[in-house]
Amino acid sequence: MIGALAAFPRRLAVREVARQGGELQHGVTRRTTHVVFGRTLLHKSDEARLETRFDAAAASGRPVLSENGFLRALGLLDQVEGAGMTRQSLLDQAKLAPRELDLLSLFDAFESDAEPYAFRDLILARKYAALLAGGSTWSAIARSVRRSGAVAQLSALSLQADGKDTIYARLGADLAELDGQRLLPLGRTGDAELEDLFALAEDAEEDGRYDEAAALYRRCLAADPGDSVAAFNRANCLRAAGMGSEAIQGYMRAIKLDPKFVEAWFNLAGLFASEGKSHTARRHLEKAIALDPAYADAMFNLANLAYEAGDLAEARRWWEAYLRLDATSEWARTAAKGIQYADLRLKERTAS
Repeated sequence: MIGALAAFPRRLAVREVARQGGELQHGVTRRTTHVVFGRTLLHKSDEARLETRFDAAAASGRPVLSENGFLRALGLLDQVEGAGMTRQSLLDQAKLAPRELDLLSLFDAFESDAEPYAFRDLILARKYAALLAGGSTWSAIARSVRRSGAVAQLSALSLQADGKDTIYARLGADLAELDGQRLLPLGRTGDAELEDLFALAEDAEEDGRYDEAAALYRRCLAADPGDSVAAFNRANCLRAAGMGSEAIQGYMRAIKLDPKFVEAWFNLAGLFASEGKSHTARRHLEKAIALDPAYADAMFNLANLAYEAGDLAEARRWWEAYLRLDATSEWARTAAKGIQYADLRLKERTAS
């Protein structure tokens, strides 16, 4: 989950996902299967940051869902009646760029969150394409659209931009903001406050204000003691701030909350290795690989630890395992050179 949900409280989403055998977490980890963007991000991040977060999520290869897409994945929202249009057909007929369609869909600016699309989605796509051609931005359109009650009703309105930031509906000779019935009551909930706090912590971490971020993540944990991602992020911030001992405790807390948190095992191993505790670091890396057999970085680090300990045969084994997962990167070239070096030295030892 990236950002807070606007349509319903997070606790209800957590409960429903758990009922269906899954787990809802903040942020993206190696175990994440689907990434959900909460619509509240629209009002908390600028367009550039929204696009960066979307691109990072899309690059992971995981399905990226809007709130409505999330509800449909859970079986809580039906497909749009009469939807039968393909994505490509919608793009061709609306003259809308694929990226703009993806970003508008991400925040449910259409009835359908993905194909098949309905005819009303095509009408909306054409209206949005005209607004974009007139100088509006996709984020301004999405923000304005989300202020309306039912998106489908916008297909019957004439939409007009006022500069880049606001979209209006023309009603005869007058202009009206798209501020009909809101989906949520105006009062803030504990869930919303927690999501705001987590977002502030993420922003501080991204900006390199690690002490501040660690303090904010600590407040998140006080509000939700079971949030393993908040514990992990706080540990990362403590580590970046030079507080290694506190970071170790933070990673251990994340692992206690979620024993399958692969990144926590890996980062904890890195801290132990930096403190010269190679044996403990190896055990944690091996645990990470046991949880995620395709964790190439853990294999590379195990090879380095074995090399530093003078165990070239073990180092060679892990370099070889790494190359089965990555054969083209700079790290792969380093692993290949390591294997060559190990073969040479092991041959010399055998000969002598």
